[in-house]
Amino acid sequence: MNEHPPPFADRVLDLVDRIPPGKVMSYGDVAEYLGEGGPRQVGRVMATWGGGVPWWRVIRTDGSPPPGLEAECLRRWRTEGTPVKGERALMREARWDGIPL
Repeated sequence: MNEHPPPFADRVLDLVDRIPPGKVMSYGDVAEYLGEGGPRQVGRVMATWGGGVPWWRVIRTDGSPPPGLEAECLRRWRTEGTPVKGERALMREARWDGIPL
């Protein structure tokens, strides 16, 4: 694996780092906001380089956490006050539009 993320990955990670506590974006939201890539490309960036940013704030469009990381994601959501119902973020309330709060 390359030690330094490519430019697209840098842009994804920079955006994810700016998602406020208690808010989330879907993989597709991130791609749409950046105007490049798609949900799968964003997911690949997060899987490869996302450990240093608040990865739990990037989720599936249905509000579910990344596969295999559900328990840790839910714990972090509760700590941050992310609107949740069951084991999913309430996208209507929790989705961040990219505008600084």
